[in-house]
Amino acid sequence: MAERSTAAVDVADNSGDEPLTAKADEATTDGTAQADETEGASPKDTEKTDGGRERSEAVPASPDLHSGHKLAGRYRLEECVTRLDGFSSWRAVDEKLRRAVGVHLLPADHPRARSVLAAARSSALLGDPRFVQVLDAVEENDLVYVVHEWLPDATELTALLATGPMEAHDAYQLVSQLSQAMAAAHREGLSHLRLTPGAVLRSSTGQYRIRGLAVNAALRGITAERPLRTDTEAIGALLYAALTHRWPYGDDAHGLAGLPKGLGLIAPDQVRAGVHRGLSELAMRALANDGATASRQEPPCTTPDELAKAVAAMPRILPPEPTFAAPPAYQRTTYQQGTYGRPSSHPSAVTQPVMPAPPAPLQSRAGRALKWTVSALLIAALGLGSWQLAEALLDRTNSSGDTGVTEPDDDDKNKDDKPAPSAEPLDIAGATEFKPDGSGIEEQDVPNTVDGDSGTHWITPRYQGFANFGNLPQRKQGSGIIVDLGKVRDVSGIDVSLYRQGQTTAVLAASPDASHPSTTADFDQRIVKRTVAGKTLKEKLDEPIRTRYVLIHITELPSDGTGGYRGGITDISVLG
Repeated sequence: MAERSTAAVDVADNSGDEPLTAKADEATTDGTAQADETEGASPKDTEKTDGGRERSEAVPASPDLHSGHKLAGRYRLEECVTRLDGFSSWRAVDEKLRRAVGVHLLPADHPRARSVLAAARSSALLGDPRFVQVLDAVEENDLVYVVHEWLPDATELTALLATGPMEAHDAYQLVSQLSQAMAAAHREGLSHLRLTPGAVLRSSTGQYRIRGLAVNAALRGITAERPLRTDTEAIGALLYAALTHRWPYGDDAHGLAGLPKGLGLIAPDQVRAGVHRGLSELAMRALANDGATASRQEPPCTTPDELAKAVAAMPRILPPEPTFAAPPAYQRTTYQQGTYGRPSSHPSAVTQPVMPAPPAPLQSRAGRALKWTVSALLIAALGLGSWQLAEALLDRTNSSGDTGVTEPDDDDKNKDDKPAPSAEPLDIAGATEFKPDGSGIEEQDVPNTVDGDSGTHWITPRYQGFANFGNLPQRKQGSGIIVDLGKVRDVSGIDVSLYRQGQTTAVLAASPDASHPSTTADFDQRIVKRTVAGKTLKEKLDEPIRTRYVLIHITELPSDGTGGYRGGITDISVLG
């Protein structure tokens, strides 16, 4: 009987591996060896493990499938990316959810089939958005296949490195995000073991995502005696390549030239001028071989967690200041004397044409007379009105002895001198994702909306077809962020920075006696009516309202320009 395991995910545009080009002695992020091999690989597959052991196993031929073949009645194969070592990798379409996916296929009797299924199911349970997600892991009809996300808007690190070394800020973000992600995976008992430039993707928002966690190594039959050390050294190699545009070993790999033979591993700041010294030291600590360790004062980083802590201990590297093109030089226009009818005192060799001055506009005598008449009448009327007003005030003063003018007392003067109180941001005790139907989207990123950092965000997945969160049943009430002020406070306004303009958004508040509100019906006070917002959403109330919970409610997302829809929130300030 066929076994089936499906990873629960939100129905966004989840995509996967980019097409791969074969190169000698390299491995793709699909877990496939890039070698000069043809379809129907050798029946024997030899692999070296970290301990240097070779093992040979019989590998059956990869499944003989073609474009248009459909798996489980929903996954239609479109393009074969790789066919090697008894398995194949495909770009496919999930016809049920109308999205692109990636698929790894191998026969059920393949010697690695069980380990691939186990690795895929373990990876799916992690559910960390920093990794390309496994969506399905299935055994049926003598086939084992693993379905994963396909990210068409992401760029492979191989392509990024092909253009040259990275700026210090980009390299800092790379090592920071990769080390944190792999530290989280190792805490759950998962390793990558194939962390190459092709296994790292950068999204359009600058976030790095890792594909092939556990699965790539299982497809290739790779194991490691020290998985923590293996993954840490791989991150160090990626950082080294980002800083120097060289692969930190003697052989060329991943489109990068290796280091000169016989020199051993030298620090990145000795390979290329201008390399950030702190990042150079960090790369050497992550690579941590005997030749490099002797020259360092800092201890090596042997786990992703140690590497992440070392990155956090560094001074933050800011992005470079934007450069602006200089405006064109101002060209002064010079005029020759005599141009407007006056003879030049400095005649030149070339006679300048004489332009006659335009005649002054003529004004009729009747028009001038009318203007002066109207002016005289207005002056007379103003004088007469002022005289009558003064006479009336004088009569009142004589009859009552009161001038009618009241001097303000000291309290009134003080009131006028005091500026109107300005709204101040209130302390926020916490924030949660608004999920009225029980299913969250990106709950782990919710703290980014109240951390005061404009560089962090809560971002929705990419939805296809419909702006209202893909028209999904579990998203009928939209999504958003609920801010908890810790206690009932007077709220006088809101200041929200949005991830992208064009989101249909409202801001609502719960009643003062509400406890853990979770649906739109629980938020019965309106701060900002439903509107299509720009990059910011600000509102100052005429009268403050009493509440503890404030909801930034998003019901429709803006287009991302590629047929999908995505939105999010950057920062929230509740004003008191």
